[in-house]
Amino acid sequence: MTKYLYFDGTCGISGDMTVAALLDLGASRKKLDTAIESLNLYGFHYHIERKHSYSIAGLDFSVHLHQHHEAKESGYHEHGHDHEHRHLDEIYAIIDRADATDKAKAFAKKTFKIVAAAEAKAHGVPLEKVHFHEIGAIDSIIDIIAAAVLLDDLDIGNVIVPSLSEGTGTVTCQHGELPVPVPAVLNIAETHQITLRPTANNGEMVTPTGIAIAAALNPSDKLPPCYKIIKSGIGLGKRDFGRANFLRVMIIDDNADDETVYVMESNIDDCSAETLGLAIEKIMAAGAYDAHFEPCYMKKNRPAYILRAIVPANKTADVEYAIFKHTSTIGLRKYPVERACMNRRSDKIEIPDGTINVKISTYKDIIRVKPEFDSVKKLAEKTGKSVMDIYEEFCKANNLNLGNTQE
Repeated sequence: MTKYLYFDGTCGISGDMTVAALLDLGASRKKLDTAIESLNLYGFHYHIERKHSYSIAGLDFSVHLHQHHEAKESGYHEHGHDHEHRHLDEIYAIIDRADATDKAKAFAKKTFKIVAAAEAKAHGVPLEKVHFHEIGAIDSIIDIIAAAVLLDDLDIGNVIVPSLSEGTGTVTCQHGELPVPVPAVLNIAETHQITLRPTANNGEMVTPTGIAIAAALNPSDKLPPCYKIIKSGIGLGKRDFGRANFLRVMIIDDNADDETVYVMESNIDDCSAETLGLAIEKIMAAGAYDAHFEPCYMKKNRPAYILRAIVPANKTADVEYAIFKHTSTIGLRKYPVERACMNRRSDKIEIPDGTINVKISTYKDIIRVKPEFDSVKKLAEKTGKSVMDIYEEFCKANNLNLGNTQE
């Protein structure tokens, strides 16, 4: 079974909602406090409170500036404030001051760079010239660094973000009135292939900070065929859409077992034999149970091969990546199948010339004992005998038929 961090973006996503959900999920408040205090930023304080959004209970994370306005005073989105202007290198310097792991700092920098690239594209300026009007303010710096520290504390590498709901209409910011999704959100969704799901809600449901955090996690957009929820956390949003507004983040496992596997296959007609041979090695290393090629003829009567791999449910993403990386294919098919397996265990058996590693398989009244070939080969080389001599010696020692023991 594999653990995943699953972001349910039915109500969209923002930086403060993400921080609250991760805290509610059980990430360390102590590490969060330590990291924020170490930044040596002044003129703000933050609240973490349990509240309700309509009838749904959850955690609220709010950063307040000690000025004539409060951060996020208008609600959910991060636009419309008199933010300070900072460049990317200035924000990196703030991150470097944090009492946090190198991994957390790297994630925070990656997130800011994603937003900077989106803003640079939106305004047609070089990356180093981008002013962080919206996200460079203290409240958003805190949101991203806090999320980085909490995600690092949870330490779950597999992340799933199937889609993020987005509203309609326009939002007012320092660049004037902009359509939803705002340009930065649109650019991040395009560049990092984050799926947006349109809704009838008037207003912004996905903020640049929120979608940047999601994008920096390199998420999959597909849930396992079935899963168990280990724990969940709810981060409340502040914008009133006339109904409960919250982000759910869950720790799930894929509930996979040895009886449910996927067959993944692709037709390949433009790959060398050497490359295909290496691809099998890489696919097996990625977690496939087995992989092979079959000759076939494709369109225009081209001789080709069908690559087919048998893959446990929790390794489909890894094997899919290996197939695309190590072959020339640009597409594959995958479908779930059931399999039946004998019970298997490994053991060692002594024979006159030494010790042999064996695989013992059982099913009802069926028992099979098979020497592992590598073990037989090693003993043959050690004794100067042939592999067949060692097999025969093994069979005589265990009253087995030679034809039933070889791999």
